[in-house]
Amino acid sequence: MATYGKSILILGVLIVGGFFTGTVYSDDIKIGSVDIQKAVNECNAGKEDKKALTKEMEKFRALAAEKQKELQGMKESLEKEGLILNPETREVREKELQTKLRDFQRWGEDVQNELNQKRMQMERDISIGLMKVVQEIGAKESYTIILEQNKNIVLFTPNVINLTDRVMNAYDAQMK
Repeated sequence: MATYGKSILILGVLIVGGFFTGTVYSDDIKIGSVDIQKAVNECNAGKEDKKALTKEMEKFRALAAEKQKELQGMKESLEKEGLILNPETREVREKELQTKLRDFQRWGEDVQNELNQKRMQMERDISIGLMKVVQEIGAKESYTIILEQNKNIVLFTPNVINLTDRVMNAYDAQMK
């Protein structure tokens, strides 16, 4: 959050400084904005990546359900047979069940972490490509500044050209 505050302060100083030095005139200022998160989510690559991650998540859930069923069966078997088993055997089976439960929990956490890492990497890769497109549009069309359309950073932006759809379309075209 401190970095964003510094960025806004620097941006404000540059714009105000330009007005006072006379180097920037209102007719020369061309400001655009891009909602990068929307572009990441709605571009073709983002949609494809989401589908792939959803498939992986469904596979994980199906496998987790199978493992839970197996663990539940072990627990029920232990509860039914617990009274007739000798104490040593019952203790061994209880430890085995606890070990399998712990392994199942760790496995679930590992898979979740792996899927989150994949999602973050995919979003990062798409964001890098989108930023290149933003820079190309900015340079080609002589924008003074192109802001990230984030309501937590920029609260009000009159007369700002929203480039999100153009950036997504240009990115999708580059990816074909």
